[in-house]
Amino acid sequence: MAGAQRQEKNMAPETRSAQEGDPSLAAHRGTPDSQPGREPEPHTLESVLETSWSSESELSQTYSGLSASGQTSTSSEMIWSLGPEDSLPQVSNAQAWEMYTLETQARAGQLHQSSAVEVTPVSVLKPKPSKEKEELANREESDDFFVRPLWPRTVEYILTLMGYIVKPANIWSSVYLWLHKGGGTFFFIYTVILLIVGTPLLFLEMAVGQRMHRNSMDTWQIIAPWAGGVGYASFIMCFITSTYTNVLNAWILFYLSHTFQFPLPWEKCPLLKNSSDFDPECAQTTPSMYFWYQQTLKVSDRIEDGGLVVSSLSLPFFVSWCLVSAFMIKGLKFLGKGMFILMSLSYIIFFCFFIWSLHLEGAKYGLKHLLAAKMSAVYDLSVWSVAGGQVLFDLGLGFGPIASLSSHMPQSNNCLGDAFVMALIYLVTLLFMTPFILALLGFWATVLTHRCTEKNMEMLLMLVNMGILPPEAKPPDDLNNDPTSTYSSWLSGLAQDIKSLVLSKVSKCDRELRILQAKEGPGFVFLSFAEAVSFLPRSIFWCILFFLMLLLLSLSTTIGFMQGLIIPLQDPSSFLRKQTKLLTGSISMLLFLCGLYFTRPPGVYIIKLVREYWTPMPIIFIIICENIAVAWAFRAKRFLGDLMNLAQGFTLRFYSWVWSYLTPVMLLVMFVALLVQRCVKPITYLAWDSSNSTEVTREYPSWALLLMIILLLIVIAPIPVYLFYGLAHGIPFRPSGGDKRGKSSTPLRQGNQMMPGKEAQEKEVHQDNKGT
Repeated sequence: MAGAQRQEKNMAPETRSAQEGDPSLAAHRGTPDSQPGREPEPHTLESVLETSWSSESELSQTYSGLSASGQTSTSSEMIWSLGPEDSLPQVSNAQAWEMYTLETQARAGQLHQSSAVEVTPVSVLKPKPSKEKEELANREESDDFFVRPLWPRTVEYILTLMGYIVKPANIWSSVYLWLHKGGGTFFFIYTVILLIVGTPLLFLEMAVGQRMHRNSMDTWQIIAPWAGGVGYASFIMCFITSTYTNVLNAWILFYLSHTFQFPLPWEKCPLLKNSSDFDPECAQTTPSMYFWYQQTLKVSDRIEDGGLVVSSLSLPFFVSWCLVSAFMIKGLKFLGKGMFILMSLSYIIFFCFFIWSLHLEGAKYGLKHLLAAKMSAVYDLSVWSVAGGQVLFDLGLGFGPIASLSSHMPQSNNCLGDAFVMALIYLVTLLFMTPFILALLGFWATVLTHRCTEKNMEMLLMLVNMGILPPEAKPPDDLNNDPTSTYSSWLSGLAQDIKSLVLSKVSKCDRELRILQAKEGPGFVFLSFAEAVSFLPRSIFWCILFFLMLLLLSLSTTIGFMQGLIIPLQDPSSFLRKQTKLLTGSISMLLFLCGLYFTRPPGVYIIKLVREYWTPMPIIFIIICENIAVAWAFRAKRFLGDLMNLAQGFTLRFYSWVWSYLTPVMLLVMFVALLVQRCVKPITYLAWDSSNSTEVTREYPSWALLLMIILLLIVIAPIPVYLFYGLAHGIPFRPSGGDKRGKSSTPLRQGNQMMPGKEAQEKEVHQDNKGT
């Protein structure tokens, strides 16, 4: 009898609530046989079986069955993956079988000592499903219990995560580092860090969300009570990033709206005030796309200038938020299908551009950088640090959307395989994007060098006619199809004194130097590329495709960040779960109003400050806290041991070692290197000097740096607050309970046996002690 009482205490909350909510079970508890001090008789168990076995026996057998020892193998994971309308009868049947199993196990010891009592199924009686359904429906509507919606298909889940990860600006940053940090050597270092650091950390965030079935803000309180602030820090980071991410979409929409003109407005420099011709400085020193961009978007000369919202960006910014809301307004099911369209179409357009770019004039000059490699970069710690930071930002770790989106996958899903698939897809995307970008850079540099050469020859001819230069300095009239080669050959054949005189009067036209002068930042991604596309026949068609591809990829990223905000807000409130449209519209409007700050004339400088200089520090700090919470607070072996279908043998030992030792050390080194770099190297930005139509380097003012420090403290403040709260209240560093997953999650399983409630917790503690 003592064993039966202990077993009753160890029942899962779902089992006890099912017993309390079932009228037939309540009546059974009122019988003399069910009173304390009385041992359960065989007819008692038969009556329980009678009242809990519904006429839907065939469906019940699909989800449950008796083993040889009388234990059930109810698949609760399958039950939780059903929709709210279809899961009620299955949940009821499974709970009744769980209760029957627990009572069978409670008297198992007594049956071995006394005469065996054979329990056989008896006549089937129909329960009263209406009351059970009504009670479960009421529970599902409450904040304490709800059936978590799952992704309809795994491919939609993968594509949504890939849409969040594949960011055009990040891909260009990787190519920029390829050009300036060792060429192919940098890519080798990047790949190594992606496999040994990036993929394990991606697997960690996906596994945390999937196992706990909770959003990114709540799950860390379950992993480790002291780490509860990590989720709030991620949420704040996600919000701040979302305020300016859609500004890039507004830029793309702005340029897309101007592509329906012939000729394209950025093919030549815009007219200046009181001028009857195009600005010569623009044509010689600055690509026309940059000049047109600075003039039309009213970019200020410096960050201190300020100014009102640029009217030409307000409408595109509002339209971009309307597009994001349209894809998210109907929830997860419609979102997956929308992301399938966005990602599929963007990759199709990209594949066409990739094939087209290889046949462009001058593409070979850009593609030769694919084979360039500096072996000295292997021994440069700063290159490893930069590559590691790039991997973290490329995978979108630390912001929260990965854990939130993964929480809608069934716990039996192979998230380890998903992490490898996503890392492989991103690596292949980068391998195809890099040749495309380099080929387009080669074409862009070739065209601009041709134009520079033609301008120089016109200038020399004019100076010779004016008598300023001798007749020997007259350039050839026939430039053939390659003005740059013709000009270089003519220049090299001049006498040294004439050559020096000529070079003093003209600009330097160097194709290789122009490729290496490619600028870092999101602006260059589409400014120079759009200008390069405008040089081609049928330029309008190619420009439309190019901006459409950028828009699809950038919208997918913004949608991912929005999911990192909506899911944590919906989970704790039944009202917000029902009002998806209202919540999505409200958050979009709030972010639109906040984002207007970045559409002001100095907005591009502020985005650069936040995105490139400020964001890396809090993100790396958050990832370090996530790693420590899983590896040392919850214990890596214990966490991986619960994922029995994924982590076994070598896999468990490998990832346990990686999470416990390798990734924390690598993250700490990256954080220290980044901190030293911020303290030693001045923080600068490229500003527009309207007086001579050029870009100049300026330092950020002290007030901007102070603002970044304040924002940093705001983001990371929840982490030490929770830490001190745990110390003050004596909360243990490691969670004392076992598997404290979400209210809609499933019990642990050991083979075919379910382990509800305290039994599951004791099993986890035993595994943890055994592992340590």
